[in-house]
This record gives sequence, structure tokens and C-alpha cells, in this order.
Amino acid sequence: NAIEIAWNPRAEQSLKSQAFDFLNQLRSEPQGWQICFSLALRDPKPSEVVRHVSLDIVNNAIKAEHLGEQDMIVLRDNILAYMRNTYGPAGSSHVQLDPVSIQNKITQTVTNLFTALYANHWTSFFHDILRLTVDTGSTSRDNAAGVMLYLRILVSVHDDIADVLLPRTLEEQRRDNDLKDLVRQRDTAMIASSWHEILEHWRSRDDSIVKLCLTTVGRWVTWTEISLAVNDSLLSLLFEYLNFQQYTDGNEPLRERRDAAIEAFIDILSKKMSASDKLELVDVLKVNEAVTQLVGSRELAEMRTTASYDTDLAEGVAKLVNNVVCDIVKALDSAQINDSVSLRGSAQLKTFLPLVLHFLSDEYDEICSTVIPCLTDLLTLLRKKAKSSSTLTSESSVMLPLILDVVISKTKYDETSFWGQDDAQTDEAEFQELRKRLHVLQKAVAAVDENMYIEKIRNVVVSTFDRFHSQNGQLDWRDLELAMHEMELFGELGYRHGGLYNKTKPVTRAAEQLIGMMFKLVETDIASFSHPAVQLQYMIICERYYSFFEANPQLITRVLDSFVRFVHHDHIKVRLRSWYLFHRFVKHVRQHTGSIAETVIQSLSDLLPINAELPEESSENDNEDMSSTENDQSAVARFNSQLYLYETIGCICSPRSIPVENQVLLVRSVTHPLFSDLQAHLDQAKAGDKRAVLQVHHLIMALGTLARGFSDYMPAANPATASPPARVISEEFARSAEAILVALEGLRSSFDVREAARFAFSRLLNVLGSQILPQLPRWIDGLLSERSTKDEMALFMKLLDQVVFGFKSEIYDILNTLLTPFLQRVFAGLAEPVAGTDDEIQLTELKREYLAFLLVILNNGLEPVLVSEANQPTFATVISTIEHLTKDITDFQTAKLAFSVLTRMVFTWGGPDLQLQFSAIGDGNGSYRTPQPKLTGFDRFMMTTFSPTCWAIPSNPNFDPKDAQGKQVLGEAAALQKAIYTKTGQEYLTWLRDAELSGMGMDSGTIDEYLLALCTSDTKEFQHFFKDLVLRSTR
Repeated sequence: NAIEIAWNPRAEQSLKSQAFDFLNQLRSEPQGWQICFSLALRDPKPSEVVRHVSLDIVNNAIKAEHLGEQDMIVLRDNILAYMRNTYGPAGSSHVQLDPVSIQNKITQTVTNLFTALYANHWTSFFHDILRLTVDTGSTSRDNAAGVMLYLRILVSVHDDIADVLLPRTLEEQRRDNDLKDLVRQRDTAMIASSWHEILEHWRSRDDSIVKLCLTTVGRWVTWTEISLAVNDSLLSLLFEYLNFQQYTDGNEPLRERRDAAIEAFIDILSKKMSASDKLELVDVLKVNEAVTQLVGSRELAEMRTTASYDTDLAEGVAKLVNNVVCDIVKALDSAQINDSVSLRGSAQLKTFLPLVLHFLSDEYDEICSTVIPCLTDLLTLLRKKAKSSSTLTSESSVMLPLILDVVISKTKYDETSFWGQDDAQTDEAEFQELRKRLHVLQKAVAAVDENMYIEKIRNVVVSTFDRFHSQNGQLDWRDLELAMHEMELFGELGYRHGGLYNKTKPVTRAAEQLIGMMFKLVETDIASFSHPAVQLQYMIICERYYSFFEANPQLITRVLDSFVRFVHHDHIKVRLRSWYLFHRFVKHVRQHTGSIAETVIQSLSDLLPINAELPEESSENDNEDMSSTENDQSAVARFNSQLYLYETIGCICSPRSIPVENQVLLVRSVTHPLFSDLQAHLDQAKAGDKRAVLQVHHLIMALGTLARGFSDYMPAANPATASPPARVISEEFARSAEAILVALEGLRSSFDVREAARFAFSRLLNVLGSQILPQLPRWIDGLLSERSTKDEMALFMKLLDQVVFGFKSEIYDILNTLLTPFLQRVFAGLAEPVAGTDDEIQLTELKREYLAFLLVILNNGLEPVLVSEANQPTFATVISTIEHLTKDITDFQTAKLAFSVLTRMVFTWGGPDLQLQFSAIGDGNGSYRTPQPKLTGFDRFMMTTFSPTCWAIPSNPNFDPKDAQGKQVLGEAAALQKAIYTKTGQEYLTWLRDAELSGMGMDSGTIDEYLLALCTSDTKEFQHFFKDLVLRSTR
């Protein structure tokens, strides 16, 4: 009842719960198996679920070792009696057989008993089970029920003790190895003989028995003597099953025979053995004959180009070929190889390579992929041989071109493929994944014979481009796309040394050939071809090999004309992708575009108007189930792509060859429409119109992106190689900054607007330079509103770090004015309660950015601003927050950074190093004997305030001194103490002895040891001492 209630979907939940509790208790009860075993095998038989669960509890009891030795023997006798009565000659003819699920459970029980008893208490195990296979008065294995159970048990025993994929403990591994040794000694000859008897009797009677027997042979032969199983009789049977002449469409049983024979070949060949034995086995099994027979069959030959092509069969045969070739290559790569093995393996390789290439070229990618592993192994072997010899072997010279030809051919889109259709995205993704694997093979070929590879790729590309030219563009798009794809991949070899040219000459032969291909690409006007896949590939190549155009600027205008045409493309995927590629190309060649800048900008003008779409407005038109970012055509993706156009315009306006006054006009032609649009939507946005707010967001992003495109100059980053834009240009972009600030001040409550303004602020830094400093208070006021999240504060502080670093010589007065109100907002953010994991992550980031900001100030000579008259009242809060952060054992990274800030303050305000020469504790000799801090009283402040923080984490009962990150914090704390000592000398030693250490309860001996280490060790040595001291104190 309990089992039926538990598995009854209509039973009350409370009853089901009680039933499961009862069964779990029964499962853990040492004697519970007895009830279940009786229930499972009683007559009349209970329901299938009751028997299944009961046997499962019995199996669990055996595994858990709940049964004693005598219990095991009783269980053995009872289950053997049951099998004889049900499956043996006495019962199989008139007793109803168990369902398959129950047979599987019984098989599992018998296997568990085998594991426990075979060694000593059931040595006749296989003999007892084998007796079930013979009918009364017969000498043949003619009892079908008994034969099936016998074979099932053999498979189960193999899976339990010999399956290499099953994880085992060392103890289980030893047990299983012992059992396999015993089976080999006692019973393998008898078991192998039984297989032949079963196959002989049932080969024309019952395909399911034959199939299961072949499976059993394949499994067992991997760990038993192969000669016992594999003989002429078995091979004759296997070849009979592979003979397709007898098969007709729809004859499923015969197909199952064939598949079982193929699997048997695969299993037998998977047996581990020496290199010479494995190659001999390939010949003994006549694998080449078997595969040739299969490949030449009607299903794989005549039907190969039809809908009736048997892809499952092809994949199975391809798997067999792959495994055989992997074994041959492994044998040839063996350290024990001799001349006879080498000759035999080379001959076999020569025989099987056409079969490998046959399947590699298969129209179906799954079949092609099946043989890629063996080709990878083969090419690795050929590469090893090539490295050890100055010349290629004759076999490599023959094999490599054949392999490369098929790989290139398979890389081509097939005749049934359609590019760019929404319903073909999955097929496209799978094909591109296959292309990646084929590219790995191509690179492996190139690694063996680079010259041959270069010549092959050059011929493919140049001949295709020549055909395009001679046929006036009338060419299959697949051929042209293949040539361009190969050209794109070829760049890995052409750019191997970092570029195409050394001064004006190609750096390598590969670079020389790629340069020739690039001339062909442009001069044959491949860009005029109408298929979108070719046009997209054209743009990818031009962008990737931009250095070619830098060396040949006369071709840039022609390419830009093609890009301008593509950015207006009808196909949405090509159009959006082209906006990014156009931006990348122009960014690289911008210095050569000055003469056509105005023309290009005018040609893009119709693409620049921004029309924000709310998610609910655009969802009807967007494909929301995109397989990749590249295919994303949502409103957000369209706008993000549109931003590339603004960055492109910024790039194309910026070359120095354009007069400054013209640059101003070009920038103004783009910004003024944005200003007008911004002003037109501002009032609506303030009134709460969501679309107007999003439009303002987009317009601000566009203004910022335009600025980024115009200049990538970073103040103080690399003054030797970069210079800021002309002042009139900066003034023009200052108008953009003012327009953004007006919008920000009116909509500072909007997260989207703050986000866009922060984005624009970081981009405007490049073009405004120090002109942005007077606006800084307004930026801070707008970006750090009362609604700003901790994440926003942290992100803005990163930007502020750039400003402080970039304008350290000019920012003091402004920083002095805004520091206190700015820090007060940060303190408020740090003090806010945490609600959830995301909030906690944001708080951690804010803490670290706050400390990083202080370090930027201290490291760039701006430390006076922290203690100026205006900011002195805040300084105490700064110190207290740092102290608090040094004590946080839940965030070691922040604590470590906080100690770094304190140490930096010591070096900044602590005065000169006293450079003490230690002779005895309390006695020093150096150029300075008394501290000379830059801030009055700071020497005392370091000792009384900074030093005690070093002991806060070690004294926390929850601190683990063995934690790797915790050790790093201890190291920083030790470095702080060492820094204080170098600035204060004897005074610090006295303070530690008389106040700090004794106040902590440290004994005098440890204090002396501590002070000695502090005085005589360098910083690294003292860090080790401090960590060890803390570790000792916690034991």
C-alpha cells in the first residue's frame, strides 16, 4: 500500500508524504530488504511499480552492505530458484515473463550478488546462469528467455566491473580488477564458447538475441582474451550482417543487425593493446573490406545525393573509420614502433585516408564532424615528423594536398543553404561552428607544409576572382564567399609577424600573397556583387586588413564608396553590421580621408536622425529570440549600431589635413540637429513622457559618441604621442557639454538620463580637456543625485580618477571646492542599508572606488586638498571610514586597499625617513633622531590611530589566519607598521612597548621579539614575521 500511495498521482499529499517517509525508513532498516524481496517475487505478483521499488530497496541493501554473508547466500539461492522457474527450461514455456523494467532490476540484483559473492561463495555464477539458456533435453542454446536474461546479466556485469567511464574509488578499482582477473582465469573460455553457440543457433531465428549477443561480445572483448571471441565464424557472421544486398527499404530488424555488427567492430577495435597487435587486429578483422563494402552499398552510394540517404548508417561507418585511423596514427606515434610496424601502419593509413576524406566531404555536417578527430591526430603526427626532418616525407606530400582540398571544399556553403534568413539561424550557427573546426585542420596543414598551403589558398582566391571578372560577375555566391572566407582566414598567416609590410616591402611570402589578393579584391570590384553574404565578407576583409590601405591610400576612396552603399543596405543584418565595420575601417584610415570627409558625412546624413522606440513599441517588429548578438535586430541593437555612425563621423572629421575651421563646420552640421531635437523633447521628458526621456537619453549618447570619435586624446596619458584638439574645436564640443548639462539638470531623477550623461562625460574629456573643469561641480551635482545608486557613484568615481590624474596641475582649486560635498554623498552611499546580494556587490564596489579615489589624490601631489581649511572638518570622517574598512573580515580585498591608503598617508605626511641604525631596542643612530612630520602632530596620530588598526582583524575571533586573502591583509598591516617605524623611530617603539602591545596583554618576551623584528627586518621579512606571529597566537 505504501508504494502504491507514494506513486499514485491522485493520492492526498499528506498520505504521500507519510508513504515516502515509511519507504525511506524501510530503505535504511537493515532487515527491510527481506520484506521487499518476498514482495517482489511472490505469487500472485503485485503491480509493476511495487515490484520495481521493492527490488530497488533490495539492491540498495546489498550496496549498503546491510546483508550478512548468510543472508547473501539465502538471497542468491532464492533468486536463482526464481530465475529457473521463470526463465529456465522448466518455466519459460508456460510462465509469463516479467516486464523489461523488472528484468532489468533482477539483472541488477544478480550483478550486485556477483560482485559480493563470485570470489568465494558463488564460483559457479556463470555456469548457473548459463544453464537457463538450454531447454530440457536439448544441447543447443535454444531457450530464448534464458538466453536474453543471460546476455543481459553479462552486459550488466561488464558495466559494473569494467566500464571505463564509471567513476570508482581506489578500493572499488582494486576489487573490480580482482574480479576481472578471476573471471579471466575461471570462465572466459566458457563464456566465449557460449557466444558462438548462441550466435550459431539464433543467427537466422531472432535478431534481438543476435544483436544483444554482439553487444555483449563487443563489451567483454575489451578486457578479455580477444582470440577466444574473434574467430572466422564471428567474422563471417559480421560480414553477413553487413551485406546490403539482402536489405530492402523498411526491413528494420535487418538494419538493426547491421548496426549491431558495426558497433561490434567498433567495440572490438577499442581494446587496448600494443601498437603492432592493434595494426594486426585491423587486418585480421578485415576492417577495410568491411568499410569498403558498406561505403559501396546502395544506401551509402546510390542514395548519397537523395532524400533516402541513410545518414545514421553513414555516421556509424564514419565513426568506425575514425576510430581505426586514430588507432593507426597512435600506433605510428608509439615509442616502441619498429620498421615492420611502420610499414604496416603506413600502408593501412594509405588505404583508409580515401575513406576518411569520403566522409569528411559528406553533405551532412554531423557525418563530416565524425572524422575530424582522426584527421587532427594524423596532422599532428605529420607535423611531428616534419619538425624532426628537414624535408617532407613522400606520404606527407601526397596526403596534405588531398586533405586540404576536401577541407576547403567542405568549408563552402552547400547548394541547399540560404544565407541570412530568420528560419535558418540554427543551421547557420551549426555551419559556422563546423567552419571553426575545419579551420583548425587548415592551420594544422599549414603548420606541416606552409608553402603548399599558401599556394593552394592563393589559387582558390585568385582563380575565383578571375572567374568573377571574366564572367562579368556571373558567379555562384557560394564560390565567391568561400574565396573571401579563405582570404580572411589566411590573414592569420599573413599577419603572423604583426603586419604586412616592413617599410614598403612584404614581411613574408604569405604577406606578399595576401597583398596580391587584396589588390585583386578591390580591382576586380568584388564589392559590386549583389549577394549580402559576399558584401558583408568584403567589409570584414577590408576592416581586418586596414594596414594594406594605409600602404595603398589611393584605394581608400573606392572602398569608402562601397561602404557608403552598404550602410544603406536593404538587408537589416548587413546594414547594422556595416555600421560597425565602417566605423572600424574609418578609424584606422582616418588620416587619409580628409579630402572626402564632407562627402562621406553628407552621404550618411539620412541615417543620423534618432527615433527612440520604447520596448513595447518595438517588440512587435523585433525578433526577441536571437541566437547571437550579431543577429540582434532589436530597437536597442539598432540604436547601438547607429552610434557607430556618429563615432565614424567624429573620426572622419578629425584628420589634421582638414582645416580647423572646416572641422568646426563639419562637427556643427551634426551637433546642431541634435541640439534642436534635444530642446524639442526636453519639456515632454520633464512632464514624464517615457518616449521623450528615452529620446533625450539617445541624443546625449550620440553627442558623447561623436566626441569619442573625434579624439581619443587622454590628458596626461601619453603626451609625447598625442595632443588635444584645437581650442575652437573644444569650444564647439563645450556646447555639447552645456546642452547635456541642461538636460541632466532638468532630468537628474531619471536613471537613463544620468547613465547617458555619465557616458558622454567620459567621452567629452578627450575633446574638452581642462575646459571641463569649471563645469565639474554641475556634473557632480547632476550625476550624484539623491536617487543615484551605489553603482552609479562607483562608476563616476572611476571617471573622476581620470580627471584628477589628467589635470592634476590644474584641478586643485576646483577639487578643493567640491571635495567635501562630493565625499558627503559618498559617505551617505556607504551608510545606506544593504538590501540583497546585488546591493551588497554595489556597496563593495563603492568602497573600493572610494579608496582608489583617495589613492589617486595622494599619489598625484594633491594631498593638501584633504586637509585644507575647506575640507579639514571632513578629514576626520575620511580617516574613520578608512579605519572601519581595515577591520572588515568579510571583504579582505577592501581591507587590504584600506591599509594601502593609510600606508600612503604615512609616506605622504610622515616626514623624512629616520633611517635608524639598530643596536639595541630603544637605541638608534641615524641622520634624524626625532620625527619631522609635514602635518603638526601627525607622528603621534599615526601611532595612536593607524597602528591599532593593524590588530583589529587578527584579534577578530572569526578571522582565519590561514586564509590566502587574509594573509595578504596581514601583509599590508605589517607594511603599515614598518612605514610608521621608519617615520617615528624610537617613539613608536616606546609606544608599542608601554601602551599598545602591553595593553593587548602581550607578554614581555613576545614584545621584545616583536620590536626586534620591527627594527631589524626589511618590510618583506617583517610581513612574514607578523603573519607567523598571528598564526602562533591563534593555535
